[in-house]
Amino acid sequence: MAVKWTGGHSSSILCLNVNMEGLVASGAERGELVLWDGGGAPAGQLQLPKADDVTSVVFSPRRPTRLYTSHGETISLLDVRSLKEPVEHFHVNEEEINCLSVNETDNFLAAADDSGAIKVMDLENKKVSRSLRHSNICSSVVFRPQRPQSLVSCGLDMQVMLWNLQKARPLWTTNLQEYETQEDSPQSAGQFFNPPLAHSLSVASCGNIFGCGAQDGKVRIFRVTGVKFEHELEFQGHSLGVSQILFMPEAYWLLTGGNDGKVLLWDVSSDVGKQQKSPAKSLQRRKAQAPASTRKDGKLNKVASNEHARVLPKLTIEHGEKVNWISCAEIKGSKRVLVADQSSSVSVYPLPEP
Repeated sequence: MAVKWTGGHSSSILCLNVNMEGLVASGAERGELVLWDGGGAPAGQLQLPKADDVTSVVFSPRRPTRLYTSHGETISLLDVRSLKEPVEHFHVNEEEINCLSVNETDNFLAAADDSGAIKVMDLENKKVSRSLRHSNICSSVVFRPQRPQSLVSCGLDMQVMLWNLQKARPLWTTNLQEYETQEDSPQSAGQFFNPPLAHSLSVASCGNIFGCGAQDGKVRIFRVTGVKFEHELEFQGHSLGVSQILFMPEAYWLLTGGNDGKVLLWDVSSDVGKQQKSPAKSLQRRKAQAPASTRKDGKLNKVASNEHARVLPKLTIEHGEKVNWISCAEIKGSKRVLVADQSSSVSVYPLPEP
């Protein structure tokens, strides 16, 4: 059963983030921002100007008292020790911001918006250093751990892109529809009606493995190799779109939340590890693009067609409400998953130790 954190919001909670000291921030519709202590008691509340929905909240990775929030087209910097008027406002995006990310050296912030733009701000000079672009709404952008100049993004154009701050063009781009032809499942005929619009990204702590959750209910795992990335693994546990994906600090454990009201915990460490050691990786990829009947090697055939069956969730939480955001926190010495949904409360579930 979930523990509910109540009394902070009156509107639907849209986003969550946790700082290194265990303080939780939540943003909701109509400009509501709340800080929670580890016990689930509101530790601070603020009504942001214009009452625009708070769509993303991100703590600075270096300075846990600094909190960046997006509301409408505005980014506000707050000091959590004194949650009053924002310390600073930045107006660099022209449409509603969907996602913020701060790199681990705390000198760049990326803001992805409805126009498809990603504005990258130099936080020292307080100005835009790069403008990157998708052709449709950009739903998620994440800086890679251990690579402060590198970031990945995804959007409703079904594109997943790898960027480096030295360049205005993506280093590598993948369209998620490319993988639909590899499927032998009966669902592939239905993909035309449920295209893989990309909703959420998360990068593992190693910085080289990242996951993408999409509207077709699938999770795709990619590996960055130099200036490109390769499709590593694909599996499905949600019956509707995957709205959220989050790699946990442990290597290759991830949480996914869906429009079907489920939160799933996955362990892909053995799958990612196998792929890493496999000398036939590129061959497997080439063969995967051929019809199943032409794949002679039984093992390759199995990897390509049974991926969905092979990767099963370690834990299924029947949350019951469409998931807006998920986060992970250590509370009283044990891991918890925090879930935001259409309600005004945060749901907290215990997680097994890896």
